[in-house]
Amino acid sequence: MRLHYIQHVPFEGIANIEGWAQEQGWQISGTRIYAGEKLPGPDELDWLVIMGGPMNIYEEKEYPWLASEKRHIERAVEKGKIVVGICLGAQLIADVLGGRVVRNRWKEIGWFPVRLRPEGLDSAPFRGFPEQFPALHWHGDTFSLPPGAKMLAQSEACPAQAFSFKGDRVLALQFHLESSVDSVRALIENCSDELVDGEYIQSVQEIMGKKENFSAIRDSMRLLLDNMKGV
Repeated sequence: MRLHYIQHVPFEGIANIEGWAQEQGWQISGTRIYAGEKLPGPDELDWLVIMGGPMNIYEEKEYPWLASEKRHIERAVEKGKIVVGICLGAQLIADVLGGRVVRNRWKEIGWFPVRLRPEGLDSAPFRGFPEQFPALHWHGDTFSLPPGAKMLAQSEACPAQAFSFKGDRVLALQFHLESSVDSVRALIENCSDELVDGEYIQSVQEIMGKKENFSAIRDSMRLLLDNMKGV
């Protein structure tokens, strides 16, 4: 199998996803789209993973590659590929499928529980998950549910945390399960200006101090990816 990922900034890679894919013996490739690297054709991949980033999906003047990335995502969905979007990646999928991406009422940064909706508990990606589980968040925008998609999860600060489409072969996650200690440290080093006082914004100490959460989300990511193999 061939897993390809799209990376929007140098400090947001696939983190724990890489180790899982390596254990599967899969071919892993990536496009650093911010550096002008070319996107592969949809027939050159089996899975497409779209990572996060500090930009917004509507900032095509500042980031002109967003337009070509959206077309690439659309083609991958049309070809029936497994498509997983995380944070910005989830918002890009929502936009491509006809949803709206807008500012959320609150910025959500830190460790906050995600709760599965009944549709999520019955979904293939979240098979074996508890109704509520820890996740890392780092976002200010949110998405509306695209036509034909199923909303799977929510949090206290954000009612749109995950949706699936096309028989669960397309999965959008607003939250982060892929994050490792190193990847979160890189986020903090590059985006610490966002860590201001807020109802749903935690401090560096709160984020990095939850050591048990890092192992919990690693295990959750592995379970979710195992589940996606069967959709």
